Amino acid sequence: MRTAICEMFGVEFPLFAFSHCRDVVAAVTNAGGFGVLGAVAYSPGQLDTELSWIDERVGGRPYGVDVLVPGGIDASVADRGTRLADFIPERHRDFVAHLFAKYGVGTMEPLSDSLSAYADEVGRRMTAEGAGGLVDVALRHPIGLIASALGPPPPEMTARARRAGVPVAALVGTVEHARRQVAAGVDVIVAQGSEAGGHTGEISTMVLVPQVVDAVDVPVLAAGGIADGRQMAAALALGAEGVWCGSVWLTTEEAETPPSVKRKMLAATSSDTVRSRSRTGKPARQLASAWTREWDEAPQSPGPLPMPLQMLLAEGAMARIVRAAESGNPGARELAGYFVGQVVGQLDRVRPARRVVHDMVEEFSAAVGRARAVLGRPPE
Repeated sequence: MRTAICEMFGVEFPLFAFSHCRDVVAAVTNAGGFGVLGAVAYSPGQLDTELSWIDERVGGRPYGVDVLVPGGIDASVADRGTRLADFIPERHRDFVAHLFAKYGVGTMEPLSDSLSAYADEVGRRMTAEGAGGLVDVALRHPIGLIASALGPPPPEMTARARRAGVPVAALVGTVEHARRQVAAGVDVIVAQGSEAGGHTGEISTMVLVPQVVDAVDVPVLAAGGIADGRQMAAALALGAEGVWCGSVWLTTEEAETPPSVKRKMLAATSSDTVRSRSRTGKPARQLASAWTREWDEAPQSPGPLPMPLQMLLAEGAMARIVRAAESGNPGARELAGYFVGQVVGQLDRVRPARRVVHDMVEEFSAAVGRARAVLGRPPE
């Protein structure tokens, strides 16, 4: 395949795979695509270990790193001298304890000092300073891309990447955001529609991508609602130079998805997702579950906290929920969920990540052949 993105990154297929799992990243890169590791799950030391593991397995083939630097974090919360856990109100902790009791998961003990320290560490990674530390680690490895998942990348992050000769990508959900990102020096735009898993806007991929392509003068990757080669062909027909996928890797053999959640995904339809602030504090598409329903609809819900506080509270609770779900607790299985897009309705079997890449390329070729036939041209 030959697109501007293939030329820019030296890949066989313009298929970018976002995952928090190093095994998925390495498998996609080795299959001819471009794996991108989500860094927010790791401390700088852990990220260095993960990237070293990938380096040893991809043989110099290109891969990237994605960092999360959301805007809108209250200055007092972001202050280095404060403990983030102290900003989580008691009524929100009490509501989680109520959910644990209602669904038979157990009680929610007060945040211990160790969990408070964990909350501070994870929360700081989502500040410009914390993300900068992850970027510093990433740039010590032979990465081919740094992506900013929420908001414009800090100027210093872009400058450091540029000095290292590493392109910067940014995810956007509107045309205006795309223009701002390009003005900030971004090299690649990922136009992500509302169908996507995780943090999304409200404009669908089919509508968003051609508008962004027309508005910016850098390569555009399409994201949201792309899990097979037909959707990949449609994205390129809209003017994108490639695709950025996340949800399709969640049901692969290598994925980090807990087995109990993976089973829910395999059984889900495309109507079984919801954009909810209940997991991170910002609208994020995920499996609909008792967790999303209780936070969004229950009369006694205190409402989600702003990011990063809701994420810290939710992830701490979800870790316990998943452990209980894995042990067979039925209430925990109702509460358990994960970020996933509407393409979950297509994810009906477990495949190796490498097989997913090859299937998408074969389906892409078949879709292009059908389009040529419509034009009365023989397939190449």
